[in-house]
Amino acid sequence: RLVNAVTPLSRLPYQEQLQVKYESQRKILQTLASRLEELGIDAQKPGGLCCPLRPVVPSPVINGYRNKSTFSVNRGPDGNPKTVGLYVGTGRARNIVCVKANHMENIPPKHKQVAQCYEEFIRCSPLDPCILFHKGGHWRELVVRTTSCGHTMAIITFHPQDLGQEALATQKTLLKEFFTCGPGSVCAVTSLYFQESTMTRCSHEQSPFQLLHGEPHIFEEVLGLKFRISPDAFFQVNTGAAEVLYQAVGELSQAGGDTVLLDICCGTGTIGLSLAHQVSKIIGIDVVEKAIEDARWNAAFNG
Repeated sequence: RLVNAVTPLSRLPYQEQLQVKYESQRKILQTLASRLEELGIDAQKPGGLCCPLRPVVPSPVINGYRNKSTFSVNRGPDGNPKTVGLYVGTGRARNIVCVKANHMENIPPKHKQVAQCYEEFIRCSPLDPCILFHKGGHWRELVVRTTSCGHTMAIITFHPQDLGQEALATQKTLLKEFFTCGPGSVCAVTSLYFQESTMTRCSHEQSPFQLLHGEPHIFEEVLGLKFRISPDAFFQVNTGAAEVLYQAVGELSQAGGDTVLLDICCGTGTIGLSLAHQVSKIIGIDVVEKAIEDARWNAAFNG
């Protein structure tokens, strides 16, 4: 039931998924045309739609496409509270368990490898996992980000509870050693971040991302442009599909040399910068400060 709610088309072959999406859009445009007709506006085009409908453009990558995955820490099917994976079940039914992500086709092997290593680390740690904030514990979720350039960023969230600075420093050292010269070194992480967090989602401003090892950013290439990505900056989760999407936006927008483009919720600036060559000016807006720093760097680096 949960799979049907979250990914309702997942059991269909990909071509059938695209057809379902196409039919869904066609019905929406038919409804819109009939509503406009009720208002006395003749908007009907051939096929009873209010505008042309093009075929759905497929993603060039279907399996293992995610460049960002978030893994939770909770009780597994065997009852082990130090299980790293994805939730199955609902809070209402009180039947939530955390299952490993090995069966997930959209998550790449590198992400699963980092999750497996993080589980190994916390199972060797004397500190408890933090499943509910008010019940204590420390180890929380893991975010893994990868790029086609071969970069891997791991971000580990930790609830400090009442640990002092010295005890915190010890945990950070152990974590760094595990991923740089211990069993976790097989992951070859290029950026290892640690965030002390007392709530489900913390921004960098609320609780800074602390770089324990490696480079502060990872880099991705999209449509011949290079993009810098910070730990909390938004980036399209399917890079190959993003390229197809941005090309379509460029063609459909018909933006010309006198156009000023507003890139709202611009993140690292990917959409705006991919269209920069065909417009006079871009204004990008985002609430995440680090993403704007990335966007400025990306704009300067790509000229």
